[in-house]
Amino acid sequence: MTENVTETESVGMTLLKRGQKGLMHALFSRVGVFLILLVLQFLMLFSVFRWFENFLPHVYGGTFLFTVIMVLYLLNARMDSTAKLTWLVIIMATPVFGALLLWFTKSEIGHRAVKVRIEQLINTTNNMLPQQDEVLESLRQENQGAASLAGYINRNGCHPVSGNTAVTYFPSGTAKWEEMLRQLRQAKHFIFLEYFIIDEGLMWGKVLEILAEKVREGVDVRVIYDGTCEFTTLDHGYPKRLRKLGIQCKMFSPLVPLVSTHYNYRDHRKILVIDGHTAFNGGVNLADEYINKVQRFGHWKDTAVMLKGDAVRSFTLMFLQMWNVDVKELDIQRFLDYPTFPPTEEKGYVLPYGDCPLDMDKVGERVYMDILNRAVDYVHIMSPYLILDGEMEAALKFAAERGVDVKLILPGIPDKKIPYALAKGHYASLLDSGVEIYEYTPGFVHAKVFVSDDREAVVGTINLDYRSLYHHFECATWMYGASCIPEIEKDFAQTLEMCRHVTKDTIWQGFQAKKLTSYLMKVVAPLL
Repeated sequence: MTENVTETESVGMTLLKRGQKGLMHALFSRVGVFLILLVLQFLMLFSVFRWFENFLPHVYGGTFLFTVIMVLYLLNARMDSTAKLTWLVIIMATPVFGALLLWFTKSEIGHRAVKVRIEQLINTTNNMLPQQDEVLESLRQENQGAASLAGYINRNGCHPVSGNTAVTYFPSGTAKWEEMLRQLRQAKHFIFLEYFIIDEGLMWGKVLEILAEKVREGVDVRVIYDGTCEFTTLDHGYPKRLRKLGIQCKMFSPLVPLVSTHYNYRDHRKILVIDGHTAFNGGVNLADEYINKVQRFGHWKDTAVMLKGDAVRSFTLMFLQMWNVDVKELDIQRFLDYPTFPPTEEKGYVLPYGDCPLDMDKVGERVYMDILNRAVDYVHIMSPYLILDGEMEAALKFAAERGVDVKLILPGIPDKKIPYALAKGHYASLLDSGVEIYEYTPGFVHAKVFVSDDREAVVGTINLDYRSLYHHFECATWMYGASCIPEIEKDFAQTLEMCRHVTKDTIWQGFQAKKLTSYLMKVVAPLL
């Protein structure tokens, strides 16, 4: 049992496991595949020059024609304009192997069956959570734009907007964890956990202790974690270890070299559902750094929410959709029929939603952009990463240019050097438009928060980077008029007091060596 691990041992184990990350990223990322193909192309060209010197005009002509065909294809392809630019550079630099990388990426090797199955699940479960017309009409009377956004989310994920839901906001991972333990001890029927990262240590050990106890009481306990944990935190046989305790466990998309690339289609969601009436969502994973028992990048700032009431059903459905990806006989409806015990007096509207990377709908990005476009007074944002496509950057700048107070809180101590350099590459353009940027000096900001005009907010798992907006399974909680929104804005203001204000003169202060990295890596940013 992991609860016997001492804090010192936990730190040592964590650092040892994290030391494997660089190698795993190189082996499994699309950037790694690109570098391999680049080397192969240079070797091939060297061979062509040496062995087929008399045919070089034909080689040049064929390569030029092939490059033109690929450029025309890309210009007419359905993809983000920033991604098009990246692929154009790659194809023009390495035509043949760049095309192979493009095919490898777009052919969805290893993911095609999952894509088909998820589409089937969404279609099958589309009517399990019908939208209550009176709730949507009530929201429409308060704010037509917010109601339109709720309608869009519902059409793209069968998740309705709900009233009768109380939301509690947690300004730290520790606060969430402590309440999570209290709620888990009260479970009577089922516990569903879906997390991107689970790591042995104090946090997970305490949770696991309760889960094992609840299994003995007859509670249905199920756990999903992402396959990347196999190379960073947990051993290959960990699901079997949990099953011996009576806990049903699945690892989502185990990594397979050159097939399930590390950065593609990961389950980045964080969901906990208890008995269908209580749910947790936010940035907090189940590892000791999230409660600051282990500190690798200074103080870890994170956030989460707890829902009680009707909106919890959406998180129940999200979990069960993922759980049933490899199951033929669906067992979903009975869990949605559990009573939600909604609070008698709770204002506002709550809409949990997911974002699937296997369709053409960038739900996570569009929700953020809609909030920016409808804001009147302010939009305050916390995000660990800032790797933007042209649309998202334009939305941030346009909001600031029309007089909205747009503030961004980003990490002061980065967890990854290249994404940090890429984020700084956006600073100057945003500052020119009036966006204010702050860096959290005590450490790393992992929170994913949007709050606007004292009336609207999002707390969830969706970062402002390509991986979250394009490549990951994500989820979040959208709120309008909920009573916790002033607390979210208060937490932002308090966090702001611990930040340094970034100006154009201080963007690269202490990081001049990273400036060139930012310029170079921006070319392949959509691959990160």
